[in-house]
Amino acid sequence: MTDDGIQTLHTDAASGAGGEYKLEELRLLSEVSRILDRAPDLESVVEPVLETLAKMGQMMHGTITLLDRRSGEAYIDAAYGLSESARRKGRYKLGEGVTGRVVQTGRPAVVPRITDEPLFLDKTGAHSGLSGTDVAFICVPIRVGAEVIGALSASRSGAIEVADNLRLLTIVSSMLAQAVQLRSTLLDERRALARENHRLHAELGTRWRPKNIIGTSKAMRGVYDLVAQVAPSHATVLLHGESGVGKELVAQALHFNSPRRKGPFVRVNCAALSDSLVESELFGHERGAFTGAIARRAGRFELADGGTIFLDEIGDFSPATQVALLRVLQEKEFERVGSSQTIKVNVRVIAATSRNLEDRMRSGLFREDLYYRLNVFPIPVPNLRERKTDIPLLVDHFIEKYSRDTGSDVRRISTPAIDMLMKYHWPGNVRELANCIERAVLLSTDEVIRAHHLPPTLQTAESSGTTHRGTLEEALDSLERELLVDALKNERGNMAAAARRLGITERRMGLRMQKYALNWRQFRTPRNT
Repeated sequence: MTDDGIQTLHTDAASGAGGEYKLEELRLLSEVSRILDRAPDLESVVEPVLETLAKMGQMMHGTITLLDRRSGEAYIDAAYGLSESARRKGRYKLGEGVTGRVVQTGRPAVVPRITDEPLFLDKTGAHSGLSGTDVAFICVPIRVGAEVIGALSASRSGAIEVADNLRLLTIVSSMLAQAVQLRSTLLDERRALARENHRLHAELGTRWRPKNIIGTSKAMRGVYDLVAQVAPSHATVLLHGESGVGKELVAQALHFNSPRRKGPFVRVNCAALSDSLVESELFGHERGAFTGAIARRAGRFELADGGTIFLDEIGDFSPATQVALLRVLQEKEFERVGSSQTIKVNVRVIAATSRNLEDRMRSGLFREDLYYRLNVFPIPVPNLRERKTDIPLLVDHFIEKYSRDTGSDVRRISTPAIDMLMKYHWPGNVRELANCIERAVLLSTDEVIRAHHLPPTLQTAESSGTTHRGTLEEALDSLERELLVDALKNERGNMAAAARRLGITERRMGLRMQKYALNWRQFRTPRNT
């Protein structure tokens, strides 16, 4: 069919579009309306509506194409029945193919048989091998006012009723227009944010930024400035921040951007060292110094000579160990356990803690003189809640890392999934985010991380569609009745025992049972059942 044939077809179809609705059409439109009503945000309805349209409308494929104003190109943003690789192929210049023509002209198109239509390009390859099958293609514009922002299309096998299918798709496109506009706006904003992040990366690269740390947020730029100031010196640094924020990465940045970069970088997890072994681990021991000391052993400070030692969770050191550590910081010397020989070292100390050392100092759990010796140059490392604009960058990094490590081919994360990550409060910080993405990469089967791949702890009532719709009083009544029933079941209908179990008087128990129309006899069961 020629281009003129398509235009003639819409005129004919439009003239018959005012007939009565069929029952299946009403059911489909009702389901679309229900999805729009229950969605926590308009952006998340696009894919569910496409799936409903395809299943209830008996269609093979359904796609939503958005117009990118910057490039002047239309691309498939959401699809049903297409693989991720096929979806990425669906890009059209204005006027190119049936879809590009619809987006350009704002006029719908119906192709009764795609194999007879030269304008149908099948860029996705989803219709290849269908030469002997009658497959129709319908594409309608998505408008907001007079502006065309994209197109809704569907393909269906077998003969179709042109007017009915065109009318149905046109109505659905108008219902979806607001959601599609919001999705398009959010995607534009994210692309703008990505461009800004790229600009900031370039700007930070010309100034100074540690290569091992990801983030362009204001909070992280403050950390970079502090690291740049203190890294060239030999000053002791105290990093403080919650567990999982990446304090060790900052310590590495300090070491590898210092004059000691060619020396060793020795890590010590202070919380993992027992009081009986901590001095041996830090300062080493001589053979026979204690039971099990079968050979001389160098301690961590000795191994770090000429480089940097990183003392993580230093707030967990015992008072006795704090005294020994204070001497090393002041005099740069120590003795191995079981030896009287003094060893001098040239070591830079970087300490880190997730505890409030000032509170522990006031409580007598941390030495005041040691605190001031460590707190020469403090660097606060922000938690993930304070740098949420870095989450998309971190997610991209972890997707690439764990896809490579697991041999997966995950390429992106869906919009609802990234929204869930942005709304979560992240008590475990970046470490928790990394674990979430690793889990999601393992669960993904279609090259995309979706919302249901994320851990249950990230699921909200809105994202799971389980928002409570009743009042607080109704919820409390429901809980009270449930507790009464459980108590009566456990006590086999004995009201006095059930009242004692709930911690209320028998009179109150009777009033509650009367309120909820409960009968103790229905819970009476023989003891041997």
